[in-house]
Formats: sequence, structure tokens, C-alpha cells
Amino acid sequence: MKGKVLAVNVSENKGERKTPVASVTLREGHGIEGDGHAGDWHRQVSLLAMESIAKMQAMGLSVKEGDFAENITTEGVDLVSLPIGSRIALGETVLEVTQIGKECHTRCAIFYQAGDCVMPKEGIFAKVLTGGVVRPGDEVEV
Repeated sequence: MKGKVLAVNVSENKGERKTPVASVTLREGHGIEGDGHAGDWHRQVSLLAMESIAKMQAMGLSVKEGDFAENITTEGVDLVSLPIGSRIALGETVLEVTQIGKECHTRCAIFYQAGDCVMPKEGIFAKVLTGGVVRPGDEVEV
């Protein structure tokens, strides 16, 4: 399965929308440098497909890359169908899928606007096996 990176996004703190940036540096066993979700745990990097964001846009929401607090927005790869343990090459980096979806303990603004949110069901999480730089336009290969 091949696709591409549409956006790379960071935020200083957990629980907030992320801001698209020109590139991110992933550090092995840590996550994205400067991102609030980085650390020694199984959810170092979050990914969400543009196809999932498009579902929310179809519901009338004005949302874009980073609005679901995902670090990497992809296109062309069915992320949610990947089994735990799958490896994903993003540019020069390699990630291992550790979790599909997540429980949202507090409802975000998107949930209140639409009555639903795709991140808890279709977002995936990974740990960094091989570090490096990731930029929009990089190839995504499972």
C-alpha cells in the first residue's frame, strides 16, 4: 500500500489542535521533536488519513489537517485497516503501528459541532523505529 504525506503537524501541549509545519524530525523511541505527545510510550506519533477528515467535511465542518490533533496527515493509505505491528515508511523514517483509535475522555469541539469525531475510530498511533525528517509530499509505504 502506498500513499503520501499531506501535512505534518505539531503542538506544544496535548489536547490541542496541531499546527501544520514545513517538516518534523522524528527521534527513534521518542516521537516528534517539540511535540507534546512525544515520549517513551506507545503513542509517540499519531496519524490520520485525509479520507477520514473528508468525512467530517462532508458533514459540513470546516476542518483541515492538524485539527484532529494528528501529527501526520496522509492520503492514499487505509490507515485504520492496518494491523497492530504494521510498519510504515514515511520518507526516511519507519514507524510501527501500536494502537488503532483511542478513547476520548473529554469531548472535543469537533464532537460538539458534529456529534461525532473520526480520530477516536480512525486515527492510528505508532512508535518511531527509525528516526529522520518527514515533510509533506513524502511517500508513505506500508
